[in-house]
Amino acid sequence: MKTSRCGAHAKKRGPREPFSVGLLAQRVLLPLYDVLAVNASYWLAVWMVNYTDDIAACHAFLWLRSGYVTLVFLGLFFMFRLYHSLWKYAGTDELAQCAGAAALGVIVCSFADYALSFVLTRAQWFGFGTALQGFWAPLPVAVLAVTFLLIVMFCCGVRLGYRVLRRSGREFLWLLRRTNDGARRVMVVGAGNMGNIVLGELRANAATMGRPVVVVDDDRTKQGRRIYGVPISGGCDQIPALAARHRVNEILLCIPSLTAQRERELMDLALQTGCKVKITPSLLQMKESDGTVPGLGQFHDLRLEDLLMRPQVRLDQTICAYLNGQTVLVTGGGGSIGSELCRQAARYHPARIVIADISESSAYALKVAMNREYYGKLQVDIRIVDVRDKESLAAVFAEAHPTIVFHAAAHKHVPLMEDAPCEAVKNNIFGTLNAAELAIQYDVHRFVLLSTDKAVNPTSVMGATKRVTELILQGLARRQTRTRFSAVRFGNVLGSSGSVIPLFREQIRAGGPLTVTHPDITRYFMSIPEAAQLVVQVGGISRGGEIFVLEMGEPVKILRLAEQMIRLSGLRPYVDIGVEIVGLRPGEKLHEELVLAEEDATRQSTQNKKINIIFPAALDDAALDAALERLRHVTPETVRAALKSVVENYCENR
Repeated sequence: MKTSRCGAHAKKRGPREPFSVGLLAQRVLLPLYDVLAVNASYWLAVWMVNYTDDIAACHAFLWLRSGYVTLVFLGLFFMFRLYHSLWKYAGTDELAQCAGAAALGVIVCSFADYALSFVLTRAQWFGFGTALQGFWAPLPVAVLAVTFLLIVMFCCGVRLGYRVLRRSGREFLWLLRRTNDGARRVMVVGAGNMGNIVLGELRANAATMGRPVVVVDDDRTKQGRRIYGVPISGGCDQIPALAARHRVNEILLCIPSLTAQRERELMDLALQTGCKVKITPSLLQMKESDGTVPGLGQFHDLRLEDLLMRPQVRLDQTICAYLNGQTVLVTGGGGSIGSELCRQAARYHPARIVIADISESSAYALKVAMNREYYGKLQVDIRIVDVRDKESLAAVFAEAHPTIVFHAAAHKHVPLMEDAPCEAVKNNIFGTLNAAELAIQYDVHRFVLLSTDKAVNPTSVMGATKRVTELILQGLARRQTRTRFSAVRFGNVLGSSGSVIPLFREQIRAGGPLTVTHPDITRYFMSIPEAAQLVVQVGGISRGGEIFVLEMGEPVKILRLAEQMIRLSGLRPYVDIGVEIVGLRPGEKLHEELVLAEEDATRQSTQNKKINIIFPAALDDAALDAALERLRHVTPETVRAALKSVVENYCENR
């Protein structure tokens, strides 16, 4: 059955385009100008070439042919969409379109001249053809060539001239206002393609985005020149001096092709100025993000993650499809890393996520946040449980029947565990053993332990207990094949509970000083989302018994990190806020390691080149069982000796 045009499904017309002077010029005045310019070009070309003595006959010929010349050129100009372009942005594309239309128009009109000449020489209707034979002669090639150039000059010139005049007027007004307004004064670092795009956006939106006053680039061939009228005044090493000279408020780092090391150096220089610093991701990352042309909108304020000595690792998300439809149990799920694990796992459509934690407040806050994010479509449950209590933990396994377990529950604070070593043993070692044994009992498919670089040549009780947990998982992996046990070993996590970053932030808020244990101390760092993604991905590639290590790049010097955090806060280290060296704390190492020397020989790469597998030498089952039995009955006086009997390279630092 047909639907009436006036029915409910009739197509609605859009709003009528409002009248404006610009619309009048584009729709009426510009075509009228083109008609005059095209015909005038033919007249001027005939006069310039001066190829005939019979000027009167030539003028009559031009008058007679002006009708179809006008129709041909207007049709081609519409066909080439010369009346649809935004001429205030006109460039080489519009110039090429105009030249193409002019060339084709000259050729078509020339063919029409020849065709009419051929017809008229044979027409004898009432003597009309005979009368026109005297002066209807096609124009020579020289006239046609000059005509083409004149049409391009007149038609393109008025269009490009509009852009030039418009832009010149804006440039003049901008120069008048630039020293008198309150807009931010911006330095652009990088005079390449990205810098050119950013400068164009800044000049077009200076009132809201800030005014570019200086550009710096290491390319000496560019120095001393200008982009959009902004001088390229020197190399990147001159950033502090040029920022002071030009009274810069904001610095934009837009050299996406830089190496990570050079990028860090430029960040250091930019932060020394006290200006607000923004940075762009690489061009590849911008294209992958949303497919848009890179520009100022994709800059972000310089963050702590940008100060890492390596770019964050981009993990292969397809591996994580193993979580689809599974029940995931996260012990320690309310903590900083455990909560991010829950969020990352939720992205891959599990049937249920169980947050197991001894802290009810953090677990509840996570559940509320996840329910809000997924509108209650994902089942998220909380189970308040202590992993040291095997009976209570068994009740959780019996009720939930998890198929995937991420074990993040642990005591992680190094100095505190030096004061409470027996608690570290109970929670880290036997809490892990409880969860692992229950995983076997309840047919868990995959069990992933979160370990630490402090387990390598440990100098702390915490590090030694985490090394024992690695040995436990290796032993269980040898004894059975139903559950795939694996561990992930990584360095410090930016912003995690108990890490140095929250401490520094609190000390900055309090006015300082920032306390650094040693001027040369270094640590490996990764972001919380990066750590959680690594753990989730490891669950998909584990075959059982492995330890996975992320390529962490170069370690970060903590003293430098403290100085940079002060600068990120808009303050000056040692001037506005001091930095105090307080000495190494009990159990603390000067430099962390990711693998032992003997482990390095077993290193294997995975399909993700940034994740390596190692197979450490493990204790035999009898020795491991005996060691665990000793650890069950330790006292504060005997705990370190018992740990030393299991982890031979454990060396106390007290």
